[in-house]
Amino acid sequence: MTRTGLLFSGQGSQRVGMGAAWQQVEAWAAVDRVSEVSGHDLVSLLLDSDDETLKRTDRAQIATFALEMVVLSHFLIADADAETVVAHAGHSLGEYSALVAAGVLDIESAARLVAARGAAMLAAANEQPGTMVAVMGMDEPVLAAAVAELQGGGARVWIANDNAPGQIVLAGDEDGIARARDLGKVIALPVGGAFHSPLMASAEPALRTALDAAHFGAGTAPVVANVDARPHDGGPEWRDLLARQLTSPVRWTPSVRALVDDLGCDAFVEIGPGTTLASMVKRIAKGVPCRPVSPPA
Repeated sequence: MTRTGLLFSGQGSQRVGMGAAWQQVEAWAAVDRVSEVSGHDLVSLLLDSDDETLKRTDRAQIATFALEMVVLSHFLIADADAETVVAHAGHSLGEYSALVAAGVLDIESAARLVAARGAAMLAAANEQPGTMVAVMGMDEPVLAAAVAELQGGGARVWIANDNAPGQIVLAGDEDGIARARDLGKVIALPVGGAFHSPLMASAEPALRTALDAAHFGAGTAPVVANVDARPHDGGPEWRDLLARQLTSPVRWTPSVRALVDDLGCDAFVEIGPGTTLASMVKRIAKGVPCRPVSPPA
């Protein structure tokens, strides 16, 4: 029998009008649930917002989460592969959606946490401005050594995402990122802060307060955590894992390997807007299919 892993995309996968194809499905009701508890008008964000509106981190995060709840609900209702799901993982923000899918968080609790996380990260980015770039074609150990050398010279730049072989994301302040541009082929990312780096440290107290108020259930399937690329069941340890994620790199390459090698996943389904994670899986676990399920057809 197929052993399917569900993968949930993060901030950066959002796009204008991404909810339009989903309006008519029964699962669209999740949008109202997320709007009610988050304080955001998700219908407007998913249907009518422009690029500039959606780029702001708090809006991008809650909008992406809301759509993932719609897609997840539709998948569980309508897709035969739902019966074969054995594990979950989410990229950055997507980890909150993965915890809902695994039964560790309910939708309302996760929506409150995502709203708190987005607001805290926006404040941190305003306090400590920064940006992110993707470095293409370098292996993680080689790039890590180059980044360490830059840090030794005073540069404020860090590895933020190990997305796939040859695709590593750096985060830092403007000067640190400028100095990192000499490392190789570098692509600027349209983000509003140096996420998953020490420049997000001031966001942690507010997020921990929200995490302390949330209930983390036992769950029904493991979730591979970004910070250590290891599978975890439900329970309160997720408070610390999610708090640490703010300033720790997303270890996506070893996370996908853990899903395949340790949890036996031989197929993936990507939940969320676009096909970002499917393209990463092709580079990490060649031969293991990853099927996006957006749009509904």
